[in-house]
Amino acid sequence: MAKVAVVYHSGYGHTRKLAEAVEQGAKSVSGTETWLLSVDELGKDAPAWATLAAADAIVFGAPTYMGGYSAPFKAFIDLGAYAWSKQEWKNKIAAGFTNSGSFSGDKLNTLQGLFINAMQHGMIWVGLGEPPVHTSDEHGAKLEDVNRLGSFMGVMAASAQAGTDVAPGAGDLKTGELLGARVATVATQLVKGRG
Repeated sequence: MAKVAVVYHSGYGHTRKLAEAVEQGAKSVSGTETWLLSVDELGKDAPAWATLAAADAIVFGAPTYMGGYSAPFKAFIDLGAYAWSKQEWKNKIAAGFTNSGSFSGDKLNTLQGLFINAMQHGMIWVGLGEPPVHTSDEHGAKLEDVNRLGSFMGVMAASAQAGTDVAPGAGDLKTGELLGARVATVATQLVKGRG
């Protein structure tokens, strides 16, 4: 059985919705156990650190604020140095997602930061694996399109300053589910291979 943890920060609720979609996608893979953890639960001595140590995969999610991940997520990364010192996350699967109000918002920088953190831990990064939407429509991608923002490294969502009742949109949430399912599938294959 693969164990997938989704750890995230959400300032306004949008990134939490995306985290829930990623977890739902991971749960859709038979035999996968999942945990949804907010960085708010991960103080220095929090029991949730043991959950991350026991996971086969960790999916990191943070909103993009001012061109990078949020300060609470950075604090989590800094606390992760304790796990790094024991190499607790080495050879685990890793992936990432982010959300911001605008289409760009420099979300790639956030995903690169999540990737670099995973590499420092010796993790194995899994990208989205979904092609971007191609459209000849003069108005471009629609809210319901999968990977409408054209990311390969992880999931990018745009909430356009809308409330959590409508944002992130259906396509962004579906993209999150697909990432979660891909991570759980790869983690399951890895666990079987180690068995």
